[in-house]
Amino acid sequence: MPTKDKIEHIVVLMLENRSFDQMLGCMSAVYDGKNGRDRLDGVDPAARRFNVDDKGRRFFQTANARRQMTLDPHHEVEHVRTQLGDNDNSGFVRDFVGAYPDAPPQERQNVMSYYRLDTLPALHPLARNYTVCDHWFSSLPGPTWPNRFFALSGTCLGRVDMPGDGTSGADLPGFFAQTQDTIFDRLNEKQINWKVYFHDIPQSWTMKQLRAPHNAARYFYIRRFYEDARSHPENFPQFCLIEPDYMGFIQNDDHPPHDIMRGEKLVADVYNALRGNEALWSSTLLVVFFDEHGGFYDHVAPPCAVPPDAHVAHYPGRNGPNVFGFERLGLRVPAVLASPWVKAGVLDTQFDHTSLLRYVTDKWRLGELDSERLKKAKSIGSALTQNSPRLVLDRIVLSADQLKPAKQDMENQAVETESDHQKALRKLTEFLPSALWETTKTTATKAAVETAPRIFASFARVTEFIKAPLVGFLDRLRGWCEHGMASLYETGDHEVVISSPDKVDQKYTSERNRIVRFLSTQKSRAIEGITNRVEDPKRSKKEQAHAARTLVTLWGRPLKQVRPEQVRHLLSQSKYAK
Repeated sequence: MPTKDKIEHIVVLMLENRSFDQMLGCMSAVYDGKNGRDRLDGVDPAARRFNVDDKGRRFFQTANARRQMTLDPHHEVEHVRTQLGDNDNSGFVRDFVGAYPDAPPQERQNVMSYYRLDTLPALHPLARNYTVCDHWFSSLPGPTWPNRFFALSGTCLGRVDMPGDGTSGADLPGFFAQTQDTIFDRLNEKQINWKVYFHDIPQSWTMKQLRAPHNAARYFYIRRFYEDARSHPENFPQFCLIEPDYMGFIQNDDHPPHDIMRGEKLVADVYNALRGNEALWSSTLLVVFFDEHGGFYDHVAPPCAVPPDAHVAHYPGRNGPNVFGFERLGLRVPAVLASPWVKAGVLDTQFDHTSLLRYVTDKWRLGELDSERLKKAKSIGSALTQNSPRLVLDRIVLSADQLKPAKQDMENQAVETESDHQKALRKLTEFLPSALWETTKTTATKAAVETAPRIFASFARVTEFIKAPLVGFLDRLRGWCEHGMASLYETGDHEVVISSPDKVDQKYTSERNRIVRFLSTQKSRAIEGITNRVEDPKRSKKEQAHAARTLVTLWGRPLKQVRPEQVRHLLSQSKYAK
């Protein structure tokens, strides 16, 4: 039976595009089921599985330590269907060859290969010392964005694809119209303190609710995470999501073709920051998992699943559109639960991304999100089995060789190669100025869904045909308009200070600037409403206290115990006055 839940802080780090066999399959050598040890369903070197290519050549599961690769396997729904074959996962190499017919044998082998034990300096030590979930499946057999929608809301409203190349043939307005409530809205209702820490472009802003001022106000650059982790545990959020760097030369989301050690360093940095503050670590659960399998081989066929709602999706097929009703999970993904309150071992319970939401909902008795999948999901809380804390793995250290790209020319090429995901994120930043005009949840959703995205879509089509100098001028014009909108909304009296990215990548300077402008404007707007809540005598003490904590968070002023009267006193001072 699980012990009494001692967790007060939940930290979620969601990486990208890797399968369980590829990253953690080697751990079957550690958890072999012998002498009382847990058994992990991973790679069996004595009976290696294989796929065949278009010539009938066999490609076996093979251990390697290759850090970089040239090509990115496909993982859209139609490709995953091919990869699954006749429900025996026999089509991974065949699908890769269909996408890259000229790829040499080494690239085809990469789809089947897995990392040799202890070659991943962060993920493998976590797996040795904490709980590995070896049956955590992605929420649908498809790409990044819909799986991330599931992870934050329990559904994707019927959308299973990605915006393609970010421009041609893409229903971009539809991608930015995910109007469902998220887990953060439910945390707000219970006055649970939360934050999102991000590096460059928060992918979660594709969801409308998270773009609203009161939610956008809780987004902070990653530097704040490390500052908060060094502080008193009461200053650390009860729940937080960490979004990796998706763009440029410090990309660390683990998305191919970048050096995989970038993602390992992020995992190590997050773990070390939490583990280094023992008062914080003693009440923390770190959840590290990947959003989907990225087209890499895994030997376990995905099981059936409960559809989240009545939505169905249509995706391309050889004989016309196919229908997907969300009745099946995606491939297994790497997932590790790290905490003093979990064992070193394997948890073979069937999970998907909604299992995290199930735990958070149950833990704080939140209102249910509108998802049948979530209602039936099993909670990851079953991993909290320890009756006393286990303080292990003081620190994760990467060597100098691991921190340096193995092949700098390949990494340089990866930086210059813009993936479909990156193109789509760029379009998200171009949409954000229009998003500042979105109506609130209390008014007609239709206006936000149809009007602002339509304006953006029309603008995007026009800019495809104009030259870069004019695009730059229009970008500056958008900045002036946003400044004028801030004055219109009477936000000019507030000085909003946010951290800046640690490094500046000229390739994406405009995109990063749009993020800063959007965040500044939304935080300014949020301060108005939050201040009113603190000063409103009709609000309950719990609401006032939550608003006071939020305001102090925005100010960046650490207070061990935040009391509304304390904040009202600060508001009376000129520095914080309206």
